[in-house]
Amino acid sequence: MVSRASLPYWATFLITLASGLILFAMDRTLISGSGNVWLWYGGLGTAESNMHLTDWYTPSHLIHGFAFYGALWLVARRIGIGWRLVIATLVEVGWEVLENTDAVIERYRNTTFSTDYIGDSVLNSSADVVAMLIGFWLARVLPVWVSVAICVGFEVLTTVLIRDGLILNVVMLLWPSEAILQWQAGG
Repeated sequence: MVSRASLPYWATFLITLASGLILFAMDRTLISGSGNVWLWYGGLGTAESNMHLTDWYTPSHLIHGFAFYGALWLVARRIGIGWRLVIATLVEVGWEVLENTDAVIERYRNTTFSTDYIGDSVLNSSADVVAMLIGFWLARVLPVWVSVAICVGFEVLTTVLIRDGLILNVVMLLWPSEAILQWQAGG
């Protein structure tokens, strides 16, 4: 029997599981076409990108968790932490499903330097949700200044190493900039 206190955590698990099933129903591949499952894949712009457990975009999903925790703490503090986690999971899962629609994949191809982007595998999307859950948990237990430092550090790290990150990704999807695109392409 599921206790009342554990209900939001079971809901979080079931939402995460449902997202994988939805992505599979959308014809997303379960794993990489090569059949490999790697803990880390550092390549960019290849058929293996966005197919493994973690990659250069995993820090963005950790940041989602920090951001969702902070936003929900500000606007929904009276809701129990478990139900705030459910809300955060629904938002993350919603993004993962939206991100893997043909329209958003095409938008990535047309407005970012990810011209070969084919979407995520179910494995990668599920791992992205887990990364958000970890970020949410970390935000709950760490001092605010540490949470902010981690988010800034991840953004700086990915911006320096791959010329991309959460902020650049959002900017290029919503307000594409030719100058940013050229810089990202190494120009």
